[in-house]
Amino acid sequence: MSKYRALLIEKTEDGFTRRVVERDTAELPEGDVLIDVHYSSLNYKDGLSATGNPGVTRNFPHTPGIDAAGVVVESATAQFKPGDEVICIGFDLGMNTPGGYGQRVRVPAEWVIACPDGLSLHWSMVLGTAGFTAALAVHKLEQVGMTTASGPVLVTGASGGVGSVAVMLLATLGYEVTAVTGKAEQHEFLRSLGASSLMSRDDARQGADRPLLAETWGGVVDTVGGEILFNGVKSLRYGASLAACGLVDSPQIPATVLPFLLRHVNLLGIDSVQLPLAQKAEIWKKLAGPWTLEGIERLEERLTLDTLSPAIDRILAGKMVGRGVVDLRG
Repeated sequence: MSKYRALLIEKTEDGFTRRVVERDTAELPEGDVLIDVHYSSLNYKDGLSATGNPGVTRNFPHTPGIDAAGVVVESATAQFKPGDEVICIGFDLGMNTPGGYGQRVRVPAEWVIACPDGLSLHWSMVLGTAGFTAALAVHKLEQVGMTTASGPVLVTGASGGVGSVAVMLLATLGYEVTAVTGKAEQHEFLRSLGASSLMSRDDARQGADRPLLAETWGGVVDTVGGEILFNGVKSLRYGASLAACGLVDSPQIPATVLPFLLRHVNLLGIDSVQLPLAQKAEIWKKLAGPWTLEGIERLEERLTLDTLSPAIDRILAGKMVGRGVVDLRG
């Protein structure tokens, strides 16, 4: 198959357009591994790329999709052979390198890992970058001492991709989870994922003008940034940590050093893009084994290339719940 279908973003005088086109494999950049993409997923960053955000994508026309799972067609390295099932997330995929919203990608071998036993290509993309990021945040919090005995864990932006997986994973691991959402209609959904209690976005912002808040949380997974992030820091229990992995509310935080000096707390940065491949493989193996999420199908909304554009508009408007999974096998 030299021809394949892809979502193409083009820059015009009036802005950016999206359309599904037929492309040729010969147009793909050089790389070690050519992959038939079976599934991708929809992340907030994909929406930014699809609307021309220069912090994500600079060169157009372009095919977004920071996630891809599929089967190797050609390989220039002994590490992979045709027929291998593989996953590629992060690095430059879907940013300035044609991504998973095309039925084929060609990438460096250093971006690719084998799909671990116990995890199908489909379910790897129900997780995708968002689910992987949630797992990485929990992993890092546990590395610095968080346990189920540390106290309840707060998850902000809980109905989104990262937040919903974080709620489900933490509950699966035995943590008491409080979910923050601005969508009151999603309360029952979040309870079904394992949230013990719920908090409104407005309540999560209360006390932003105060230097410290009551010690409440044994850990926080924050996906939104801004006042809510630093309120999370100010309400950590002594020695606890917050893992920051998003900025949909704001990249700015109204910070003082007081929580760090008086409560010995930690603010942890989470990055799934440039994380070394060996560390990525460790997280994927956890998700395929001890961190398997029963009932993860509740998070999935199935998409195709032909239904993807309206979903991009929804995720940018904050109206996407759970995980959008793009089936490219047609």
